Amino acid sequence: MSFPVKKFLSYYKPYLRIFLIVLTCALITSSLTLLFPLLVRYVTKDVLGEGLAASFQTVLWIGGLMLLLVIVQNIGNYFVDYKGHEIGARMERDMRSELFSHMQRLSFSFYDKQKTGQLMTRITNDLLLVSELYHHGPEDYVKYLVRFTGAFVILFFINAPLTIAVFCFLPVLGFFSLYFNKKLNIALTHNKERIGDVNAQVEDSLSGIRVVQSFANEAEEIKKFNRENDRFLKSRKSTYQAEAYFFNGTEAFIQLITITVVIFGSMQIMNASLDLPDLITFLLYIGFMVEPIQRLTHMSTQLQEGVTGFQRFMEVMNTPPAIKNSPEAKRAKKVRGQIELKDVSFQYDSSLTPVFNHLSLNISPGEYVAIVGPSGAGKTTLSFLIPRFYEVTDGGIYLDGENIKELDLAFLRNNIGIVQQEVYLFAGTVIENIRYGFPEATDEEVITAAKLANAHEFIMNLPQGYQSEIGQRGVRLSGGQKQRLSIVRVFLKNPPILILDEATSALDNESESVVKESLERLAKGRTTLVIAHRLSTIRNAERIVVLSKGTIVEEGTHEALLKRKGPYSHLYSKQFEVQV
Repeated sequence: MSFPVKKFLSYYKPYLRIFLIVLTCALITSSLTLLFPLLVRYVTKDVLGEGLAASFQTVLWIGGLMLLLVIVQNIGNYFVDYKGHEIGARMERDMRSELFSHMQRLSFSFYDKQKTGQLMTRITNDLLLVSELYHHGPEDYVKYLVRFTGAFVILFFINAPLTIAVFCFLPVLGFFSLYFNKKLNIALTHNKERIGDVNAQVEDSLSGIRVVQSFANEAEEIKKFNRENDRFLKSRKSTYQAEAYFFNGTEAFIQLITITVVIFGSMQIMNASLDLPDLITFLLYIGFMVEPIQRLTHMSTQLQEGVTGFQRFMEVMNTPPAIKNSPEAKRAKKVRGQIELKDVSFQYDSSLTPVFNHLSLNISPGEYVAIVGPSGAGKTTLSFLIPRFYEVTDGGIYLDGENIKELDLAFLRNNIGIVQQEVYLFAGTVIENIRYGFPEATDEEVITAAKLANAHEFIMNLPQGYQSEIGQRGVRLSGGQKQRLSIVRVFLKNPPILILDEATSALDNESESVVKESLERLAKGRTTLVIAHRLSTIRNAERIVVLSKGTIVEEGTHEALLKRKGPYSHLYSKQFEVQV
């Protein structure tokens, strides 16, 4: 993947002024550092030869100057460190917000192929590494470039032959660094993939901890986790091996440079072409030339981690939503609730068997229609297509005569209420979860909706009533209570179209009776589509549509379909036998 430099640099824009001040400050403090060896050279070469009385005054003056430089340098370094990190953190926040917002717009088809743990790694760990590069990258490279260039120029004026001898090592070290940078890049990319797999395994196991413990499968989950953990260790070992080669190789070069300076410098002192103060100064400045090389391993790792993190960030950002608004998306003033499927075909993936082939269905405004059929017939898929969670492969779905592809997505989904078999509740209070249906609702509106859904009584019996914490995914509530809260949300939303996807199939008889009463009240006056598993719950439907292998095989009222002795009658009798 090519690196999008322009996009990478664009995140500096809101903080460019303060960032340039930080860089300028880093430039000044690094330049001040270069003065210390020159002051030491001046003292040892010029001042100490003047006589003790004169030297003492000058040494005190230079000591005071050095102390002032230390104070200025530390104030500057404090500003660079504090403000630089703050800029990096702000950019990280901006990117994380942008990434999360983009993820919210991605379609179901994207999440069908992704692991939550992998996505969490991209939104947390990857962006943390990118922020470190944003802050430390320019600062470190400016700081060490100034020190290296300044030291090289000063050393060249002190002794050009010795400086050139040292410089001869650097191109070899550069090629050595480039080679191992490439290896580090590959290793770090694998690291991110492996830690993403570890996160995915943790998220999967902990989310299903009740199932794990109910089957006494803790050992199996530990085994699966250890497998992913060991794969991560293997990828880390590759990184450490590349780092070890890199670090020890650069150390060897640094030692060779020091040996070269000592040997050649000593020979020049013996030949009277170099004096001892200059050799001391040379050795001090060699530290400034060597320091960037010593830091190169860390800087390269930081660069590679930041680059691969940003590439993974852009991989998600460059994934377009499979479903998005048309340029001229429409919003109607009022939705009557007529739904029409015209010659609809659909398949989840080109490699999979089509779910629907040329399916047509017309539902009148306010009509109560039940969709039944064996497992795999496409009932739930149909409920996903109407709110446009997936795009039809062929044909079209129309709401009040308008193709839903031409309607504004938020408008379409705001006019459809969905109650599913598996209820998802967010961590927080009862009232926060109910308000999810209509965030601007008042407390009175929430309570009214709860009463309509037969939920007010059980909510008031909770320890803090509407302010009671329900835990992650509503674990502190029973199945029936969770289902009733999901119905309250839809009551509060008050949509003209209602989709009930096997909303009572997982409940006991008592809970089903209460929830069924709530659903019947909710369905009154709305276009209602019921995906039914228990056929006994849809006897009063105005029309029952029977699906089989993605096509409608028959439709009619409960009594009429039983008399036909067709697929519905067969399903009903089979279910009755099981119930008996």
